[in-house]
Amino acid sequence: MDWLSIIPPILAIVIVFWKKEVIAALFIALLSSEILLLINDPHSSIWLSPIATIERVVDVAGSGGNTRILLFSILVGALLALIRDSGGVSATVTRIMELGIAKTRQHVGGLTMFTGVAVFVESNLSVLTSGILARGLYDKFAMSRARLAYVIDSTSAPICILILLNGWGAFILGLLDNFTLSESSVSILWGSVWFNFYAIFTLIIVAYTVITDKVHGPMLAEERLVQAQFDELNTQTNSANDSTEHPSKHNPQHLPEQTPQHSPVSPNIPSKARYMLLPLATMVLSMLGFMWFTGNGDLTQGSGSKSVLYATFLACTVAYFLLVFYRHFTHQQTISIAFKGMGEILPLVTIVLLSISLGASLKLLGTGIFVAGLVGDYLPLFLIVPMLFIAGGIMSFTTGTSWGTFAILIPIGIPLVQTLGLPPSLVVAAILSGGIFGDHCSPISDTTAVSSIAAGCDLLTHVKTQLPYALVAGGLSVIAFTITSAILI
Repeated sequence: MDWLSIIPPILAIVIVFWKKEVIAALFIALLSSEILLLINDPHSSIWLSPIATIERVVDVAGSGGNTRILLFSILVGALLALIRDSGGVSATVTRIMELGIAKTRQHVGGLTMFTGVAVFVESNLSVLTSGILARGLYDKFAMSRARLAYVIDSTSAPICILILLNGWGAFILGLLDNFTLSESSVSILWGSVWFNFYAIFTLIIVAYTVITDKVHGPMLAEERLVQAQFDELNTQTNSANDSTEHPSKHNPQHLPEQTPQHSPVSPNIPSKARYMLLPLATMVLSMLGFMWFTGNGDLTQGSGSKSVLYATFLACTVAYFLLVFYRHFTHQQTISIAFKGMGEILPLVTIVLLSISLGASLKLLGTGIFVAGLVGDYLPLFLIVPMLFIAGGIMSFTTGTSWGTFAILIPIGIPLVQTLGLPPSLVVAAILSGGIFGDHCSPISDTTAVSSIAAGCDLLTHVKTQLPYALVAGGLSVIAFTITSAILI
């Protein structure tokens, strides 16, 4: 069953890149994994695999954490729709431009990256906050949503794993506390920060794209497409206005306001930046409060899934009362917009649901453990750490989960520390780096899906445009882990 266990994720990845159908790919992978499980069970028949597949999806709701993630994803759709249709995005963009905070494309990228860094308490909250705040600015400056998805995705997890005062740190500490080592779990974890090469290289590359305003590969093609559409829109606008002044792409204050399609708001009804900023501020600040509350007074012990769900619900509530109180919308209009937003997000919610279901099925198959076993017993000592990074990347890529990778590889890596005398912080850093690397590359990752939701970008476009940057950071990480291991071991 060992080699067979990697068939489902390989099927998913092949179908995704071949047919460009994520939902179909995930469903077929899930169905094949259930067939393999039934083959391994002498008391079952493979003809029951469709039923087993349905039940696997149903079982997702059996986990409170999974259910909260799904509800959070649905509520995000409502929040995005309320902010968008209220005109709050356009009003916020105008306000930021007036304040001079975003005068150039570099400023826009820097603001997006800064927001992601500042909201380090939870990765989903980070991408959501940064994505909502920056959408309008990226449209204003003719920057692609693919670039936005890349910036927020490649900022959130690396920052969360470097600034460990959050649920990420608590989760990893819980894994390390199961072992008796010469150093404390806290010191090992904080020591891993300096060796977390993938996270560091990824942030450096993101900063490079922001500072230089340069992109490469498939993302450059997306940027050129957006710029062409943008120039065409400006040409049409100028012709309609019979204007001799041609707005420059570097002079955004002259660009036409972009109103959302299918919005029930009349252009004559003034909007306010508060319709966007107050719900976002509520979500971020309440997230901190709920982390403290669910952690019984300890922010680092709080539940990320609970906190982000509660915070998003509260943000939706604030958005509702703002719009109704200021008579921007009626009660009926507001509810209708919220449900419309939920409907628009359902395809991506389905992807998240199937990703979680596939992850549970692959866990039973032992896919992660098999991939972890690819680290050979006869490798030279200085190659063990880079191989742990590679194994973590493959595992996270094929299973779509970085936390699941941590849970499997840390119990494998720490005994290597105990028996071979490897530096514990370096080993832990390699595992954490590998998990994030694979997650960034994977089209079946729920984190990738949430980043697409936040940026308003097609999922496959996001994967295609982010992949070259992740591979560069991953390659540099392999070199860095190899050199560091040769020096320290």
